[in-house]
Amino acid sequence: MERIREVIVVEGRYDKNTVSQVVDATVVTLGGFAVFNDKEKLAFLRRLAEQRGLVILTDSDGAGFVLRNYLKGALPKDRVKQAYIPDVKGKERRKRRGGKEGKLGVEGMSPAVLREALRKAGATFEDGEAPEQGEALTKADLFALGLSGGTGSAERRRRLLKRLDLPEHLTANGMLEALNLLVSREALEALLAEE
Repeated sequence: MERIREVIVVEGRYDKNTVSQVVDATVVTLGGFAVFNDKEKLAFLRRLAEQRGLVILTDSDGAGFVLRNYLKGALPKDRVKQAYIPDVKGKERRKRRGGKEGKLGVEGMSPAVLREALRKAGATFEDGEAPEQGEALTKADLFALGLSGGTGSAERRRRLLKRLDLPEHLTANGMLEALNLLVSREALEALLAEE
């Protein structure tokens, strides 16, 4: 599976699942139009854009372009690439009825079409081994650091997320993914030691 350096931004979890089966990349979901009212998610996306770069990959329907255009105005233009899928009539297998415009979304595209869309957008395909990033944090690490499962862990997690300018409503898995993208184990331990 080919590795992509940038973070890929998609509309929802089914899109994320499809893209994750095609390329080895970090994929973040917008949660649809909820992103319009989520300042924390937008701050998180800005930070990812600055550190890794983003590739926006939304559906080719009107809603997808509303999201894409909103992000164009909210994120640093020089750190964001736009990947477009073709207009293909049809409906996704899991849906009883097709979308309002009758087009397939990201989740309905073939792996070849998605790879080509990412290539045309200028996504950075990396060959060989991933760059050395240090040991990834695990859920067990979060527990050991007092960020999950213990008395006061929710408050400690909330303070950490605030210090890192991350959304306070991140799930445990989302927080773990964000921490692994943004801070080293040593930096996290140093931050927690400052409390």
